Amino acid sequence: MNYTRLNTSISDGVGHIQLAAPDEFNRMPPAFWKEFPAAVLDMDSSGSVRVLVISAQGKHFSSGMDTAAFTAPATEQSFDAGRRGERARRNLAGMQDTFTTIETVRMPVLAAIQGACIGGGVDMVSACDVRYCTSDAFFCIQEINIGLSADVGTLQRLPNLIPDGLMRELAYTGRRLFAEEATEVGLVNNVYATHDEMLTSVMSIAKEIASKSPLAVTSTKHLLNYGRQHSIQETLEYQSVWMGAVSQGTEMQTYFRAKSDGGEPSYEDLPPLD
Repeated sequence: MNYTRLNTSISDGVGHIQLAAPDEFNRMPPAFWKEFPAAVLDMDSSGSVRVLVISAQGKHFSSGMDTAAFTAPATEQSFDAGRRGERARRNLAGMQDTFTTIETVRMPVLAAIQGACIGGGVDMVSACDVRYCTSDAFFCIQEINIGLSADVGTLQRLPNLIPDGLMRELAYTGRRLFAEEATEVGLVNNVYATHDEMLTSVMSIAKEIASKSPLAVTSTKHLLNYGRQHSIQETLEYQSVWMGAVSQGTEMQTYFRAKSDGGEPSYEDLPPLD
């Protein structure tokens, strides 16, 4: 697929998707909502991408959703209220699925954020496994400021990442959460002085993850996500079934054989998806 809003690359098991419309502050028009999930799924389908980094070109990570994403085609303007509502519901569900893709792919997804991360940008990074940012970064649940409630995942995911009271304050006020506070409350793991410094560090972390068993890493992601929606006991019982199947691989033998030979283990990729 030829992308108009993104750049993609793969190196040594690390996939990289860059938001590539810096002159528009990486806003999210209709084309984005088609291209982004396609790029993420393409990274997952080969089995060779073991970790994915999402970053952005320019001053800002993303200014969020373009209102054109909500505009009905002219051919639908004559629909009655019920049919327009049905179309709007499907459109919104599709946008929600765009960022749910980040959670459902097999590899961990790391976000590298600079400048503004607004509206749809917060929806996106809330679905990632880990977040990092530069010192000039800020996060804003912008929807409340324009008379809406956030509806593409922020209200569902951000409470899992920061204290509930702070989450509600941000959602009700639309104020900016700056890098220092975002680190203090655990939304981001680290803050960097510059964009280049951040990308260098995040890519290093991604390479470390890519060196681990991809079978073990994808199992860890899957089980962590499962545990957010189930009790500890339910998750333990599910894990015993999951590991009973997935641990039949040769990962541990590969590790101990390499260590006994004085080297580092090299693991097979995950199987490609049909």
